[in-house]
Amino acid sequence: MVRVRTNVATKRRKNRVLKAAKGYFQQRHKRYAQAKRTRIKAQAYSYRDRKARRSDFRKLWTVRINAACREAGTTYSRFIGGLLKAKVAVDRKMIAELAISSPAAFNRLLKIAQEHMTAVAAPTKKTTAKAKK
Repeated sequence: MVRVRTNVATKRRKNRVLKAAKGYFQQRHKRYAQAKRTRIKAQAYSYRDRKARRSDFRKLWTVRINAACREAGTTYSRFIGGLLKAKVAVDRKMIAELAISSPAAFNRLLKIAQEHMTAVAAPTKKTTAKAKK
């Protein structure tokens, strides 16, 4: 029976891993085993952080919208609540962009939201029989 030799396939596989690990620190780009472990971890971080980036951007948009709302004398939650009641279909990314680049358009959105905002009632104190005594 003829012996199967895997030299070419093994070398190709190792070179592929080492090429992907190019630029890593110290032995992580030189040694195959270390490069392989590091590459697996790097791909896991990459996958996780692609998801986290979406959350980070949404937080940034919220902060920008809130800052613009505060300048106009309202809060973020009332503004968004007013837009939802007015059934305005503009996402937070676009609202944040309008707040920065086109304040006039943002003010129009703010007026629409204010028309549909409900006045927030001040909390009332409940009087009980014990409190009266």
